Amino acid sequence: MHMRWAPIAPGYAGAYACSTMNHPRLSRLAAGLGLAFTLAALPAAFVWGQDGVTVRKESTLAKLVPASEIEKASSQQYAQLKQQAAAKGALAPPGDPQLQRVRAIAQRIMPFASKWNPRAANWQWEVNLLRSDQINAFCMPGGKIAFYTGIINKLQLTDAEIAIVMGHEMSHALREHARARVGQQAATNIGASILSQIFGLGETGNAVLGASASLLTLRFSRTDETEADAVGLELAARAGYDPRAGVTLWQKMQAASQGAPPQWMSSHPSDSSRIAEIQRRLPEVMPLYERARRG
Repeated sequence: MHMRWAPIAPGYAGAYACSTMNHPRLSRLAAGLGLAFTLAALPAAFVWGQDGVTVRKESTLAKLVPASEIEKASSQQYAQLKQQAAAKGALAPPGDPQLQRVRAIAQRIMPFASKWNPRAANWQWEVNLLRSDQINAFCMPGGKIAFYTGIINKLQLTDAEIAIVMGHEMSHALREHARARVGQQAATNIGASILSQIFGLGETGNAVLGASASLLTLRFSRTDETEADAVGLELAARAGYDPRAGVTLWQKMQAASQGAPPQWMSSHPSDSSRIAEIQRRLPEVMPLYERARRG
């Protein structure tokens, strides 16, 4: 599942704050608008170092949205998805061999999830398999995972390659990329609402500003995707799956895409750059894999 976000023009908050200095009627609104845009503009250049891969710090924007709320919404949407899939006969039953395989791989990875997000220890993890030709997989906030048979069958994935996909999708949830995207949208909405008040545009203004923001929306950013690749490699390695499978996975993806990326990676980095980045990360995660193999 890919949430959408709306970037905000850098430097806008500062320009707006200056313009309100001579308008006392607007001064009380400037603080609110400035907060929204300042949060949106905070850099993510800081890194978090540890045993394994090193990534940027968590997004400040995620804090605009309560984790409990986005996880509750995720659970509801996931339940609806399962219900719809079951009605179409597309939800694999518990005894399905492929579902059991995917769940077994997930079970090996889950114990290492809370290192990346302490709340994951209390998530009600769920893994399901959807019978579809789509090359697709996702993990929603709160640990709601879905694999599509298409990604397994069309790419003839090994267990290690499934673990790489699983780790990548889990990482989106653990690193709260969706929550940050929603936070970005929340900041945009705060700004749009205040601007409408300032210019007396009312609901019409909200609609216009909202439409303008939607033109800038994207799926997970390429930075998010690259981070999920890195954290996913570590999760797979700690669970005892060879992280070098990340290279073969994306070689298979490259062959399957034939120049057009599958739906689930439409906003992802190119296959070639992705493979190169995974190869660069291997020295960080191979020791974890060797340690896991030794038990």
